[in-house]
Amino acid sequence: MTAARAAVEILKREGVSNAFGVPGAAINPFYAALKASGGVHHTLARHVEGASHMAEGYTRARPGNIGVCIGTSGPAGTDMITGLYSAIADSIPILCITGQAPTAVLHKEDFQAVDIASIASPVTKAATTVLEAAQVPGVFQRAFHLMRTGRPGPVLIDLPIDVQLTEIEFDPDLYEPLPVHRPAATRKQIERALEMLNASERPLLVAGGGIINADASELLVEFAELTGVPVVPTLMGWGVIADDHELNAGMVGLQTSHRYGNANFLESDFVLGIGNRWANRHTGKLDVYTQGRTFVHVDIEPTQIGKIFAPDLGIASDAKAALELFVEVARELKAAGRLRDRSRWAASTQERRAALQRRTHFDDVPLKPQRVYEEMNRAFGPETRYVTTIGLSQIAGAQMLHVYRPRHWINCGQAGPLGWTIPAALGVATADPEGSVVALSGDYDFQFMLEELAVGAQHRIPYVHVLVNNSYLGLIRQAQRNFDIDFQVNLEFENLNSPEIGVYGVDHVKVVEGLGCKAIRVTEPDRLLPAFEEAKKLAAEFRVPVVVEAILERVTNIAMSGTDIASVNEFEDIATDPSHAPTAIRPIVAS
Repeated sequence: MTAARAAVEILKREGVSNAFGVPGAAINPFYAALKASGGVHHTLARHVEGASHMAEGYTRARPGNIGVCIGTSGPAGTDMITGLYSAIADSIPILCITGQAPTAVLHKEDFQAVDIASIASPVTKAATTVLEAAQVPGVFQRAFHLMRTGRPGPVLIDLPIDVQLTEIEFDPDLYEPLPVHRPAATRKQIERALEMLNASERPLLVAGGGIINADASELLVEFAELTGVPVVPTLMGWGVIADDHELNAGMVGLQTSHRYGNANFLESDFVLGIGNRWANRHTGKLDVYTQGRTFVHVDIEPTQIGKIFAPDLGIASDAKAALELFVEVARELKAAGRLRDRSRWAASTQERRAALQRRTHFDDVPLKPQRVYEEMNRAFGPETRYVTTIGLSQIAGAQMLHVYRPRHWINCGQAGPLGWTIPAALGVATADPEGSVVALSGDYDFQFMLEELAVGAQHRIPYVHVLVNNSYLGLIRQAQRNFDIDFQVNLEFENLNSPEIGVYGVDHVKVVEGLGCKAIRVTEPDRLLPAFEEAKKLAAEFRVPVVVEAILERVTNIAMSGTDIASVNEFEDIATDPSHAPTAIRPIVAS
């Protein structure tokens, strides 16, 4: 068979059932093999970067998924670099397959010939241009092994067109995936970590995205319940423990954090971080974050330990392997009566939760964004998978929405490219076609790759997209306050074709409908909940993306700090009465 056909057969034997991409001359032999072989459903993107983000969303939605994105040579590969960067930054395995000019002319400036392997190398676990057709099976086998081994991440395979077409000897029935290696903690290491935890007065568990990658959320909750230690999920780990769990102490950070989460952390004296990377938006200034605390750090990547600051104990281990031992040893200690009672400390974290909340209920017109998230909490239940990337919309959403399950907050954390949300949501909805998928965007994120909505219309991929529109680059505008400017961040203009929307510029309803989807515009707070309910019905009926556009006030400053977790600026009135935050999980008690 051709090397291209061998590659497709390997994809199927590695568990690939879906791929996203855009065909072109240099990758057409691979597409011919994809059609001839069958068994891999292909979704045609409108932009190759969009295909890479669809692959990311697909991977993030289900344990074991590996999203595949495919493009032709040259600019198709460079377009997917952003997706590869996003994937490696958040430890997400995706496979990027690109076409390439014939091997004989790679050095002759042939049309759309570029050294994509060199370009992609810094943002992948491996990037290879295959020059010998007989190596194709081995390169693909190694790719899946690398993506799953150690810290997960993306791989790029570049296939010259002549390599794809070359016939090789390959028997798919004899193919077996390579065994995956993940480092595992030793019992001695876990016992030492638990000794340190047991010696503390006010311990916390920081639960990172590595726990979700390892499919170990249930173990984390079991360990927390055994020890009685409250849990701080990171933004990438949000959902490892339900927001309404009595041991959820809230999120910590400069932006995507809770008032009570930061307050709880500042009261702690011991922190056990599992599968997290101490991201700067989580920690802020390290002297404030670390002062007076002992740290244990468990991470699958040995070189991640000590990268941001030196922990008192570092353990290189897969999160699941570590948590299995943590649970085993904690059970033994509990049975022997050697675990300390943490009930008073845990109760105090929930007292702060009831006292330190942000206000969500506003009746203003134009809308205040906080009210949008309040109504989203009413409309969308625990089964909802939220998808978002960056901006004030993401920051406020993380402060005010509720997440109850792993892989139900799917967020591009470290890279944060604008435009990520729509294609990622399409990837998530492809992986969970009967699930409740809700995307969240500001107007600029939405406009970056809105052409991908046509993919949802063409392939009948339903989801609900909440678009909060203030016609501003809101996060950048807020950051510019430090420079006393408001420069090149306002997007408003009077649309000659839609005078009814005033200065809000782009008529998103017309654009969305023009792309074959459904859209609802909301300008008054009491219309938000009915619009969300209508959107769910429309998505179910027509099987297309449905956009709910909320017209916001032009300027809202969202709570955040530019320096440290002890000095978050609360720009808006905080909640002092239950009516101020009616969808809060804990009823508000005045502090």
